Amino acid sequence: MRDQLRAGAALYNAGYYHAAHNAWEDHWLDLEADTDDERLLHGLIQSTAAVFHACERNWDGAVGVADSALEYLAVLPPTYRDVSLPAIRAFLSELATDPECLERRPPVRLTHDDEVPTLSTLEFGPTAIVAPILANELGFDQEPIEQARRYAEQDLEAGNDGSRFITLLFDFVRDETHREIIYQRLCNHASRRQAREEDVEGLF
Repeated sequence: MRDQLRAGAALYNAGYYHAAHNAWEDHWLDLEADTDDERLLHGLIQSTAAVFHACERNWDGAVGVADSALEYLAVLPPTYRDVSLPAIRAFLSELATDPECLERRPPVRLTHDDEVPTLSTLEFGPTAIVAPILANELGFDQEPIEQARRYAEQDLEAGNDGSRFITLLFDFVRDETHREIIYQRLCNHASRRQAREEDVEGLF
């Protein structure tokens, strides 16, 4: 759950409010209802939805979801799963009464383990979660990114920490300026590796 929390927080902190929930949703759907873990992820998902609605000037939607998010987060301790909640709850309370506050200042940033996760500081686990979500959000074909993630995870498991796929996934997530070029390189490397694997399979 740690990787999912950090991935979603980094996307949120980068302003990808709609995409952030995708880092949490699959894990949340597998959780037993009314557990603290389920409440945390449910509350965070609704928090990002509230911000998204406010940014879209859907004031009624923002208020309703902010109130709902508060209900889920209110029963948790101030810090849960290393996520600091007091600032989030205070922000949601303000948003629920004054959704236009986001036109005057940015939303609260999410903190985890006493830091503000960003796309440029994520470890490999959260980066591997973020990469396909970010690709989809930005209009890239998601499948080559998913394929590169599988290759990166295979290489990491085999002890190849210097894998080109690991490097390219980090670069794709972190380097906004050159992201399109990095995507093309990633696609090319993934295609070549797939072709090599198919050649070997054809021998047997």
